[in-house]
Amino acid sequence: MSLSADLHKRRLSAVAKGVGSVVNAYVDHAGGGTITDVDGREWIDFASGIAVTNVGNAAPRVVEAIHRQAERFTHTCFMVAPYESYVAVCEQLIELTPGTFEKRAALFNSGAEAVENAVKIARHATGRPAVVVFDHAYHGRTNLTMALTAKNMPYKHRFGPFAPEVYRAPMSYPLRDGGLSGAEAARRAIDVIEKQVGGSNVAAVLIEPIQGEGGFVVPAKGFLPAIAAWAKANGAVFIADEIQTGFARTGQWFASEDEGVEPDLITTAKGMGGGLPIAGVTGRAELMDAVHAGGLGGTYGGNPIACAAALAAIETMRELDLNAAARRIESVLRPALEEIAAGDPGIAEVRGRGAMIAIELVRGDGEPDPTRTASVSKACHEAGLLTLTCGTYGNVLRFLPPLVITDSDLHRGLDILRRALRT
Repeated sequence: MSLSADLHKRRLSAVAKGVGSVVNAYVDHAGGGTITDVDGREWIDFASGIAVTNVGNAAPRVVEAIHRQAERFTHTCFMVAPYESYVAVCEQLIELTPGTFEKRAALFNSGAEAVENAVKIARHATGRPAVVVFDHAYHGRTNLTMALTAKNMPYKHRFGPFAPEVYRAPMSYPLRDGGLSGAEAARRAIDVIEKQVGGSNVAAVLIEPIQGEGGFVVPAKGFLPAIAAWAKANGAVFIADEIQTGFARTGQWFASEDEGVEPDLITTAKGMGGGLPIAGVTGRAELMDAVHAGGLGGTYGGNPIACAAALAAIETMRELDLNAAARRIESVLRPALEEIAAGDPGIAEVRGRGAMIAIELVRGDGEPDPTRTASVSKACHEAGLLTLTCGTYGNVLRFLPPLVITDSDLHRGLDILRRALRT
């Protein structure tokens, strides 16, 4: 019996069935663009732990920072006895996020926790109850963030009732909304908001600049600026969920920058920690400071080891210019995927930006093809390429390689994908 098979047998009697895994191979070590399992099998990594290991797994500067901090102290709780690294991470978030206005930041443990706190801040600052989200959105697995998330399976099914005062508007989804321009799609969404919610009731409009779990949906140009402008005109807080898109993933520090959008609040997590759990909410000082002392926080939020890792990850991103690396990855992936798509009528679209690229698979009638998508992904896994599926219809293959991956590993992964699509 292989070591992975033995571990999987142990898992079945110890780990709850509700915790799923993409593959049943168990990791021994990882770095650069590859993962090696306990049986010595190497996998090309097109997942990055779901857009987390942007700087690569076990990045040297991150490992060193973790070790150095762990020797000094592992926890005091910033709300009890504060420390410099928490302040330093907040300073970095303020510097890196778009917007020249005065900002403040607060640190948390996970993306879902950051989103919950962003909603808390918006409601407290505006005194309003309603939160507007969009079709195909994914914002987390807690009760509130499940309410904010669009997809039922596997995220919401039989977990309700959910938090109230959450309203859903239509997203700009160029492949599936009849060719609407960004401005037209925004007018459609705004019409729904005004008729079903009322602008004066909206505390926050929450959106992913490029949707993640919803299918790597890139809204048509003009959609985000129009929605942000409506929020500003109606006194609502515009929140950009940049948990998957942030920290060089799309070729910019944040995807909002592509159209010059300056969100009132930005939620971050995933790539900012170099593999350790840390999240943040950053935004306008008058909003962040509206909450009373003690209203924000948490026992582990901004843990000193996670802060050290985040500072080292950001330093690595700067030193290696990982924004440029993400654009380089796109320059390899996109032309190859478009060439594949030209010869495969089952690929309806290649989309995304930077190192956040996807293909949407359809049947002959143009309807989503989740069956083939799952089969292709499984074939990739069997051949040594770690891929993820996503999308409301389960018919999108997404590619999220570490930003330090080599061109050689990218091409090896593409070769595996080509064979998987053919077979």
